[in-house]
Amino acid sequence: MTQGDQPVRLTAWVEGRVQGVGFRWWTRARALELGLVGSARNLPDGRVVVVAEGEHHPCELLLTALRSGSTPGRVDHVVEQWSEARGGLQGFEER
Repeated sequence: MTQGDQPVRLTAWVEGRVQGVGFRWWTRARALELGLVGSARNLPDGRVVVVAEGEHHPCELLLTALRSGSTPGRVDHVVEQWSEARGGLQGFEER
């Protein structure tokens, strides 16, 4: 089994002008296209936290999309954290 076969969890904290601009909806659409489950949630400090679980490669593609410059609003910085998938998630929610 390769690393790409193992489910992973990507947590990404996205800074910039990412609230009130359709960023969570856009992130949800990209995640669903990639077959990922999780959520995108506004934080009180203006960031959005994205939690996505699935195979490693689709999670990498989502991270690349978050950093692509083609998101709604403006992304200034993305901090990522990788961990083992916890499971139990269904669909992709905007919170």
